[in-house]
Amino acid sequence: MSLKEKVVQGAVCQCKFGSAPDKLKVLTQTKYYVNDNAGSSKLAATHKDIGATFEKNTFGSCAKKNNTPCSAVVTQWSGYYEKELYDPPGGYILLQDSKATCPIGGTDCISIIKSGQMGEPTKKNLQNADSELQSHVNPVMDMKNYNEKEAYKTNF
Repeated sequence: MSLKEKVVQGAVCQCKFGSAPDKLKVLTQTKYYVNDNAGSSKLAATHKDIGATFEKNTFGSCAKKNNTPCSAVVTQWSGYYEKELYDPPGGYILLQDSKATCPIGGTDCISIIKSGQMGEPTKKNLQNADSELQSHVNPVMDMKNYNEKEAYKTNF
Protein backbone atom coordinates (compact mmCIF):
# COMPACT_ATOMS: atom_id res chain seq x y z
CA MET A 1 0.00 0.00 0.00
CA SER A 2 3.03 2.28 -0.01
CA LEU A 3 2.06 5.91 -0.62
CA LYS A 4 -1.40 5.15 -1.99
CA GLU A 5 -4.21 7.33 -0.71
CA LYS A 6 -7.30 5.84 0.86
CA VAL A 7 -10.56 6.68 -0.92
CA VAL A 8 -13.21 8.71 0.88
CA GLN A 9 -16.66 10.10 0.17
CA GLY A 10 -16.42 12.71 -2.55
CA ALA A 11 -13.75 10.86 -4.54
CA VAL A 12 -13.96 11.70 -8.24
CA CYS A 13 -14.50 8.64 -10.43
CA GLN A 14 -14.65 8.20 -14.21
CA CYS A 15 -15.87 5.38 -16.44
CA LYS A 16 -13.75 4.78 -19.53
CA PHE A 17 -16.97 4.69 -21.59
CA GLY A 18 -18.58 7.75 -20.00
CA SER A 19 -18.32 11.41 -20.94
CA ALA A 20 -18.28 12.98 -17.45
CA PRO A 21 -16.97 12.13 -13.96
CA ASP A 22 -19.11 11.60 -10.85
CA LYS A 23 -18.41 11.68 -7.12
CA LEU A 24 -18.44 8.59 -4.93
CA LYS A 25 -20.99 8.50 -2.14
CA VAL A 26 -20.41 6.18 0.83
CA LEU A 27 -23.70 4.53 1.78
CA THR A 28 -22.53 1.46 3.69
CA GLN A 29 -21.25 3.01 6.93
CA THR A 30 -21.31 6.18 9.04
CA LYS A 31 -18.60 5.42 11.60
CA TYR A 32 -15.14 5.56 9.99
CA TYR A 33 -13.63 8.82 8.72
CA VAL A 34 -10.26 9.38 7.05
CA ASN A 35 -8.25 12.63 7.09
CA ASP A 36 -11.17 14.59 8.51
CA ASN A 37 -10.48 16.60 11.65
CA ALA A 38 -14.13 17.09 12.56
CA GLY A 39 -15.17 13.56 11.55
CA SER A 40 -18.09 14.80 9.53
CA SER A 41 -17.52 14.55 5.79
CA LYS A 42 -14.76 12.14 4.70
CA LEU A 43 -16.31 8.71 5.26
CA ALA A 44 -13.98 5.84 4.31
CA ALA A 45 -15.06 4.01 1.15
CA THR A 46 -14.90 0.21 1.15
CA HIS A 47 -15.34 -2.58 -1.36
CA LYS A 48 -18.87 -3.00 0.03
CA ASP A 49 -19.91 0.32 -1.55
CA ILE A 50 -21.72 -1.19 -4.53
CA GLY A 51 -24.92 -0.41 -6.39
CA ALA A 52 -25.93 3.18 -7.16
CA THR A 53 -23.16 4.70 -5.06
CA PHE A 54 -22.50 7.99 -6.86
CA GLU A 55 -23.95 11.46 -6.29
CA LYS A 56 -25.56 11.76 -9.73
CA ASN A 57 -25.39 8.04 -10.61
CA THR A 58 -24.30 8.88 -14.14
CA PHE A 59 -21.08 9.30 -16.06
CA GLY A 60 -22.81 11.34 -18.78
CA SER A 61 -23.39 9.59 -22.07
CA CYS A 62 -22.25 5.98 -22.35
CA ALA A 63 -20.29 4.92 -25.46
CA LYS A 64 -21.33 1.29 -24.80
CA LYS A 65 -25.01 2.31 -25.03
CA ASN A 66 -24.68 4.35 -28.28
CA ASN A 67 -24.14 7.58 -26.29
CA THR A 68 -27.42 7.33 -24.41
CA PRO A 69 -27.40 8.38 -20.73
CA CYS A 70 -25.32 6.25 -18.38
CA SER A 71 -26.85 4.66 -15.29
CA ALA A 72 -23.83 4.13 -13.06
CA VAL A 73 -24.04 0.91 -11.06
CA VAL A 74 -21.09 -0.77 -9.33
CA THR A 75 -21.26 -4.57 -9.07
CA GLN A 76 -17.83 -5.06 -7.49
CA TRP A 77 -14.51 -3.37 -6.66
CA SER A 78 -10.99 -4.67 -7.28
CA GLY A 79 -7.62 -3.51 -5.99
CA TYR A 80 -8.78 -2.76 -2.44
CA TYR A 81 -6.46 -3.03 0.58
CA GLU A 82 -7.11 -6.41 2.22
CA LYS A 83 -5.17 -5.58 5.40
CA GLU A 84 -7.56 -2.87 6.58
CA LEU A 85 -11.10 -4.05 7.35
CA TYR A 86 -13.88 -1.74 8.58
CA ASP A 87 -16.59 -3.56 10.49
CA PRO A 88 -19.43 -2.77 9.96
CA PRO A 89 -19.84 -3.08 6.98
CA GLY A 90 -17.11 -5.74 6.83
CA GLY A 91 -15.46 -3.93 3.94
CA TYR A 92 -11.86 -3.44 2.93
CA ILE A 93 -10.67 0.12 2.31
CA LEU A 94 -10.52 1.31 -1.30
CA LEU A 95 -7.26 2.79 -2.58
CA GLN A 96 -6.67 5.41 -5.25
CA ASP A 97 -5.88 2.70 -7.82
CA SER A 98 -8.95 0.55 -7.01
CA LYS A 99 -11.31 -0.06 -9.92
CA ALA A 100 -15.03 -0.83 -10.16
CA THR A 101 -17.02 -3.07 -12.45
CA CYS A 102 -20.24 -1.96 -14.16
CA PRO A 103 -22.61 -4.45 -15.83
CA ILE A 104 -22.59 -2.34 -19.03
CA GLY A 105 -18.91 -1.28 -19.21
CA GLY A 106 -17.45 -4.51 -17.87
CA THR A 107 -14.65 -5.38 -15.48
CA ASP A 108 -12.61 -2.48 -14.04
CA CYS A 109 -14.18 0.15 -16.33
CA ILE A 110 -14.55 2.71 -13.51
CA SER A 111 -11.40 4.26 -12.07
CA ILE A 112 -10.71 6.78 -9.34
CA ILE A 113 -9.33 10.11 -10.56
CA LYS A 114 -9.03 11.83 -7.14
CA SER A 115 -9.21 10.05 -3.78
CA GLY A 116 -11.35 12.75 -2.17
CA GLN A 117 -8.81 13.46 0.55
CA MET A 118 -7.68 17.00 1.20
CA GLY A 119 -5.11 18.12 3.71
CA GLU A 120 -6.51 19.94 6.73
CA PRO A 121 -3.68 21.55 8.68
CA THR A 122 -4.23 21.95 12.41
CA LYS A 123 -2.77 24.43 14.88
CA LYS A 124 -0.21 21.78 15.89
CA ASN A 125 0.92 21.49 12.23
CA LEU A 126 1.52 25.25 12.13
CA GLN A 127 3.46 25.16 15.39
CA ASN A 128 5.74 22.43 14.05
CA ALA A 129 6.22 24.03 10.61
CA ASP A 130 9.71 25.06 9.55
CA SER A 131 9.41 28.86 9.46
CA GLU A 132 12.19 29.27 6.88
CA LEU A 133 10.57 26.81 4.46
CA GLN A 134 7.10 28.29 5.07
CA SER A 135 8.36 31.79 4.26
CA HIS A 136 9.14 30.49 0.75
CA VAL A 137 5.88 28.57 0.36
CA ASN A 138 3.68 31.33 1.77
CA PRO A 139 5.59 34.63 1.73
CA VAL A 140 2.57 36.61 2.94
CA MET A 141 2.42 34.95 6.35
CA ASP A 142 5.14 35.38 8.97
CA MET A 143 5.29 31.90 10.55
CA LYS A 144 7.59 33.02 13.37
CA ASN A 145 4.85 35.30 14.69
CA TYR A 146 1.67 33.50 13.55
CA ASN A 147 0.26 33.42 17.12
CA GLU A 148 0.63 37.16 17.49
CA LYS A 149 -1.89 39.76 16.33
CA GLU A 150 0.35 40.83 13.45
CA ALA A 151 0.89 37.30 12.05
CA TYR A 152 -0.33 38.30 8.59
CA LYS A 153 2.03 41.22 8.07
CA THR A 154 3.67 41.24 4.70
CA ASN A 155 7.33 40.44 4.15
CA PHE A 156 7.78 42.83 1.25
